[in-house]
Amino acid sequence: MEKEKEVKPSGFEFGVTGAQTTIAPPVFSFPTASTGQPSTQPAALFSLSSQPKFSWRNQNEGENPEEIPVLSTFPQGLDSAWRDVQWTEEQKTSLMKTVSSYRPKCEEVPQARVLLLGPLHSGKSSFISSVQSLFNGRVSNRAMVGSFFPTSFTKKLQSFSIHTQKREENTGLVLCDIPGLGDGEVSGLTLHDILSVIKGHVPEGHKFSPGQPVVSETDGYVKSPSLKEKIHCVAFVVDASRITSYSKGLGSTFKQLREHISDLCVHQVALLTHVDKVCPKTARDVSEVYKSLSIKETMSKAGALLGMSTSYIVPVKNYSSELDLDVNTDVLLLSAVDHILHYADLFFQDHMPQNTGQKFKL
Repeated sequence: MEKEKEVKPSGFEFGVTGAQTTIAPPVFSFPTASTGQPSTQPAALFSLSSQPKFSWRNQNEGENPEEIPVLSTFPQGLDSAWRDVQWTEEQKTSLMKTVSSYRPKCEEVPQARVLLLGPLHSGKSSFISSVQSLFNGRVSNRAMVGSFFPTSFTKKLQSFSIHTQKREENTGLVLCDIPGLGDGEVSGLTLHDILSVIKGHVPEGHKFSPGQPVVSETDGYVKSPSLKEKIHCVAFVVDASRITSYSKGLGSTFKQLREHISDLCVHQVALLTHVDKVCPKTARDVSEVYKSLSIKETMSKAGALLGMSTSYIVPVKNYSSELDLDVNTDVLLLSAVDHILHYADLFFQDHMPQNTGQKFKL
């Protein structure tokens, strides 16, 4: 593989095939508080609350926010499911065996690294805890969750290796968590930082900070990451109950992210969380999720927001207030994990040893 060229932090490096391209971040003009004269500042996904910032809503006072249209009113139930799932203990056991025995189709990579990426409070950390809970046999919060925090509870890059029952051994899956995308959040997370995580440059435990993008001088920076240190699949996470309040600006951010992530030849899927909050029948019985017309329409809206086909999107219900596991909830969670691993495998098929360095360069 061709050695990656080191780039100074003068712009955003996107790792395009065959050449390294430095793209200057967009610059916006706005009056300063002291002089009233226009000044410029590079755009980022987040900015300090005291500064003019990216907002998922229209910033002009008096204008209506540009939001995705409110969902239409439909009957809650369908006569038949629009996706087939076996809601049984046997299916749960089968899926657990599939996930437990999974190993990447690449000898030099022991575990598939999947990055969860989504808005503030979308359920990323809860998904990690829920997946580990079903293997533990009881509900537990492995990834710290802060539902009532105005900013992201997650501040750094954290990788969670999912282990089997009784912690006998790790599975072939690692779920990676980073700060959530939020309006005016002080997290220091930029598009450049996200892409650096995917390319494997960011060290484990790195705390993202405003005004301090990840550069080659960053403590622990991985200059020449191996294949096993990179991200092999990205799972976008969106809250089903907030689809109607996410603005078009957030949709543009998602599509920008998807474009650059695709340039790195990394496959992407999406998790639609909190489906129980948009369908009362599903809240009572998770096995009704694929008979819910409101959830089906919400999934279509999520596809429009993310700019992807609904075939890439799967619904999930995370454990939150429950103390005991539920078979149907576990089947839905395990089905989502199986979906993710399928797309991670596509990455390894594209990066088999004979192709590495010839087809792609991350």
